[in-house]
Amino acid sequence: MKITNECYDCLGRLVHQAADLATEDPVIKSKAIEEGLRLLEREFSLDKTSIAVATPLHQLIRSMTGNPDPYFKMKETEVAMSRKLYQEWNTSAQDDLRSDIELAVRGNCIDFFRDPDEIKKDFTQPVEFTIDDIDKLEAKLKESKNILYLADNTGEVFFDLNLVRRFGSFGNVTYVVKESPVQNDITLSDIGHFGFASELPRVITTGTNTPGVIMEEASDEFKSDFAAADLVLAKGMGYWETLSELPAQGKVFYLLKAKCQPVANSIGVPFNSYVALMR
Repeated sequence: MKITNECYDCLGRLVHQAADLATEDPVIKSKAIEEGLRLLEREFSLDKTSIAVATPLHQLIRSMTGNPDPYFKMKETEVAMSRKLYQEWNTSAQDDLRSDIELAVRGNCIDFFRDPDEIKKDFTQPVEFTIDDIDKLEAKLKESKNILYLADNTGEVFFDLNLVRRFGSFGNVTYVVKESPVQNDITLSDIGHFGFASELPRVITTGTNTPGVIMEEASDEFKSDFAAADLVLAKGMGYWETLSELPAQGKVFYLLKAKCQPVANSIGVPFNSYVALMR
């Protein structure tokens, strides 16, 4: 998915947000924002993905503030909220593939740009997929021996667990996280810190710290596992923004809530739609 002009203001807000989270020093913060906005102006191009523009912005903020993980406290807050929401919703969930997918996509409502009250409100609404390829997923699962599960935000892990376990009854599952911090995405370090390790199968990283994954920058291990996978579940908008640039292979199942208009337009659904798309 290529960037759109609508993305510019959002990326500007991202610079301000990342700098606000990274440091309390007003001088450093002001300089980081100033340089970040200059970099945005230089990097912004309609032939790039939004991820290709956002990644150097995050790198600059981390470097200028000396904070390697500006979103860490936010991740702690999201994990605490998610744990409680998961405990409430998991007890009432049906034991079938569709219910596990609905539970997983509820986790994708959690987003650092959204008000916590809005997130909790989303959890009271039924999940209705605008694009519903769950039947295609079920058919693909039956012939899949190697499955990649591309994780998104740290707080979402709770909501992934049921689906990860179900996938494990079909084949070998690998849970994929980020090598090092970017935004509130789950990292290998977070897996240990938040106590997820015992709940998950094999875990690898993309080898990068970009939202989604830029294949040219990914590790050889990830690229090899991706090529060998019979099925890839790609969670969240970042993976749509990056992997949709690749030719359709019929094995990537995108599971997300379209929380921004450009992403919704790219997929061809209304804003805030739930999407379960096999491509």
